[in-house]
Amino acid sequence: MFPEYDIIVVGAGHAGCEAAAAAANLGSKVLLVTMNMQTIAQMSCNPAMGGVAKGQIVREIDAMGGYSGIVSDKTTIQFRMLNQSKGPAMWSPRSQNDRYKFHEEWRNMLEQTPNIDFFQDMVSSLLVKGNTVYGVKTSLGLEIKSKAVVLTNGTFLNGTIHIGEKRFGGGRMGEKGATGLTEHLVELGLESGRMKTGTPPRIDGRSINYSVMEEQQGEENAGRFSYLDFPLPTEKRSCYITYTSPEVHDILKEGFDRSPMFTGRIKGLGPRYCPSIEDKINRFAERDRHQLFVEPEGWNTVEVYVNGFSTSLPEDVQYKALTKVPGFENAKFFRPGYAIEYDFFPPTQLHTTLETKKISNLFFAGQINGTTGYEEAAAQGFLAGINAHQKINDKHEVILKRSEAYIGVLIDDLVTKGTEEPYRMFTSRAEHRLLLRQDNADIRLTKLSHDIGLASPERLEKVNEKISKSDEIVKFMKSKSVEPGEINAFLQEKGTSTIPQNTKLFNLLSRPQIDLVDLVEAYQPLKEFINGNKKEIIEQAEIKVKYETYFEKELEMVSKLHKMEDQGINPEFNYDTLVSLSKESREKLKKVKPRTLGQASRISGVSPADISVLMIHLSK
Repeated sequence: MFPEYDIIVVGAGHAGCEAAAAAANLGSKVLLVTMNMQTIAQMSCNPAMGGVAKGQIVREIDAMGGYSGIVSDKTTIQFRMLNQSKGPAMWSPRSQNDRYKFHEEWRNMLEQTPNIDFFQDMVSSLLVKGNTVYGVKTSLGLEIKSKAVVLTNGTFLNGTIHIGEKRFGGGRMGEKGATGLTEHLVELGLESGRMKTGTPPRIDGRSINYSVMEEQQGEENAGRFSYLDFPLPTEKRSCYITYTSPEVHDILKEGFDRSPMFTGRIKGLGPRYCPSIEDKINRFAERDRHQLFVEPEGWNTVEVYVNGFSTSLPEDVQYKALTKVPGFENAKFFRPGYAIEYDFFPPTQLHTTLETKKISNLFFAGQINGTTGYEEAAAQGFLAGINAHQKINDKHEVILKRSEAYIGVLIDDLVTKGTEEPYRMFTSRAEHRLLLRQDNADIRLTKLSHDIGLASPERLEKVNEKISKSDEIVKFMKSKSVEPGEINAFLQEKGTSTIPQNTKLFNLLSRPQIDLVDLVEAYQPLKEFINGNKKEIIEQAEIKVKYETYFEKELEMVSKLHKMEDQGINPEFNYDTLVSLSKESREKLKKVKPRTLGQASRISGVSPADISVLMIHLSK
């Protein structure tokens, strides 16, 4: 019934879709197995992509030839660049999306990708010989062979849904969970754990009074995630902001004795940075209100997502409390909020390629690794798909460094430090975030991807044009001086000091009060020089000018750190031979099996003194 595939991807969420697309575009014959073909790339939680640090990840995926940025742009109903009042390292793109069109666009792109086949069934176990996987077995009893398997099971592994005192199996509301696979993986020697996440109630938008809420519009000149040029949706929809109150909190507290979170029925740890409304009330008792974002689910639906009101309290308590929130007095529920508990596998059991250490050619990506968020899942799936293809074709593995990409930070954190709660990416997790900006993801990553045969020649050509033309602008500004009489009136208008003598344009643009767009209008020769350049080229030139000194210092630091980062360690190294290591360090090093001295230095419990011991030994 089935041919032998190169790679089988299990699960068609954000991780599975990116894994299948990446492997197929590299040339592997891929089978994407999902329990429901109608929920491919489902936005199970909020209908949005990107945000702080997450937007950078989407741009990185796109820069390397992934699909998430393209799908997000084609289905956006609102786009915003967050944190523009801060430096460019903090700028983070975010889109509000039509969840139904998002799914349709993803499925359409996958179906148009050569080398991808689809099959609807549940994978219940793996086919393993020795310590190598060679396929999967489904609930229908079918055995499908492959050279590698990528598991991206999301919240479906022994998923349990909680609403108040009610509890029932499911991987998502209205969909059954996946059974058997966790137990099989444990039998193969892998360690599993339990996590939980939640979602808010969905409301009928016709029952909401938007006039008492704060309107939040998208940007007029909407940006995009993808570096490719294609038409964007022209229409936009607003989101709205409202707030809870002490009255709302008191009503919610009435249901705490029936809350699965407080009664101990939920054992798994939930996301600290995206807590339920009952958790926020409990942890931040001093606050008398919490912000709620009212987000439309799409163009052709009245369904609304209440971001910030995630809950697993009983339905009657959810309803009673929400109707006391301004604008929701007459709210009608489409469905209540719920929590879901599911199995995951601590990611310290993985190599940096996302291949499991126990079973060769078996890769994990997404929430199975203990992460939360579409973007984090998509990034892992993308790299797992690439590395699965590289592995079975005896090609070099693709590992992004922490100084190269947020994706590199994400994967290194997971496999080195592990996680005891759902992992979410933040800019603060990246020590080189000044270099890892959303505007330069293509400069950082497209050539690397093109070299392995993934990013298209069209992408590389655009990047090279961006680099050369932005460098030309910077070179011009370093060479061109402006006279006081030509520019002082403009400088006074901008609230910055005038110049007593001829000054380089570069030095003027370095001032925080001066923007390149304004400087172009004030000084005609500059306008003539950069006229016709694209917006992203001009933006790149301005960032290079304003932050040149900072970039140089950061690159110098990265260069120093790479000496330690590049010092390799044999994964089979016997740490018991180094008696000078502390007991805790020895245990952690044996468990993680770091590939480099840099990775070893980031393992919790490994001290600087232990790293010195390792460094001395390796130098011998």
